[in-house]
Amino acid sequence: MAIKHNQQIPHNHFRKDWQRRVRCHFDQPGKKVARRQARRSKAAAVAPRPVDKLRPIVRCPTVKYNRRTRLGRGFSLAELKAAGIPKLYAPTIGISVDHRRQNLSEEGLAANVERLQQYKARLIVFPRKTNKAKSTDTPKDQQTAETTQSIRSAFGVESAVAAGFSEIKKSEIPAGVEGGAYKALRKARSDARYVGAREKRAKEKADADKEKK
Repeated sequence: MAIKHNQQIPHNHFRKDWQRRVRCHFDQPGKKVARRQARRSKAAAVAPRPVDKLRPIVRCPTVKYNRRTRLGRGFSLAELKAAGIPKLYAPTIGISVDHRRQNLSEEGLAANVERLQQYKARLIVFPRKTNKAKSTDTPKDQQTAETTQSIRSAFGVESAVAAGFSEIKKSEIPAGVEGGAYKALRKARSDARYVGAREKRAKEKADADKEKK
């Protein structure tokens, strides 16, 4: 702002409190190593259990991005029911659940149900106590199968391509409505609203023409 008239010169606060106000992330390379070591120690502590959870494939929100797919917060109750997995049992075997999510398309529901069934087929559940095996535990002869601790590597977004729920390319997007979708919707609404009045007017006109003849 330019100085006008004979006023006091504004105070310039150039002397920052360096120790209290300025933060330099010189520890970034070291923190990167520490995070990697923490991930390894966590994986070793929970082994052979996975370190992440199985999440659904969903479409991004808004018209601009809804042709893309990403990992969602959790599976809906309808998807769990279709896959035959109880909603209280699902979190105990590494399946993320979101009771608020609703399925708005049959395509997305089928893709996530197939995802759950593939996960169930590869799932190995070890008994908590060796002398007390439950009916949901994997049989002893199948517990030696190869396991992985990274669910994302085995069930990432790329796995949705096989289910036909992949990203839609811009070239595959259908052409827009001629004259604009808004205009077409308004015309359809108007036609539906005034169909009775127009039929009545046409009938009256036809009757008037008959009387003239």
